[in-house]
Amino acid sequence: MKKMIAMAALALTVSFASTSCKKKVSDADLQTSATTVVTANPNATVEVKDGVAHLSGTFANQAAKDQMVASLKAIPGIKEVMDMSTIAAAPAVTVNAVDPANMQKVTDALKDFPSAKAEVVNGELTITGTVSSAQARKIKESVDALQVGKVNYNYTVK
Repeated sequence: MKKMIAMAALALTVSFASTSCKKKVSDADLQTSATTVVTANPNATVEVKDGVAHLSGTFANQAAKDQMVASLKAIPGIKEVMDMSTIAAAPAVTVNAVDPANMQKVTDALKDFPSAKAEVVNGELTITGTVSSAQARKIKESVDALQVGKVNYNYTVK
């Protein structure tokens, strides 16, 4: 009977010991899994050390960055994700700062001066052409009276 209790205790101890020893996932295996996940973004890289993934690179937007971090955290064995990545700056959009209504007002004001024309140059309203000094004064007075904002008078006075 003592022999049977000893054998049962030994069997129980061995079964608990064998199930409690989990196989630790190596950093090399984690690196392979993380690299596979990160290939979705060619501008990003990942390095795994001690179960911690270090994410770096550039993402198009915050949503893509958050998705990548979540995907890395979902890999079994990754303890933490250190996010050192950045979001790419949005390309500069050139905006025509001149209101079309203001542009029409200025064009109407210049209808009596066929040699002068209004155009948008570098986002600013500019009046160009060749005019006399009297015409230049009348153009400036009539356009200034419209109160359309900053106007560049870039005409030639003859």
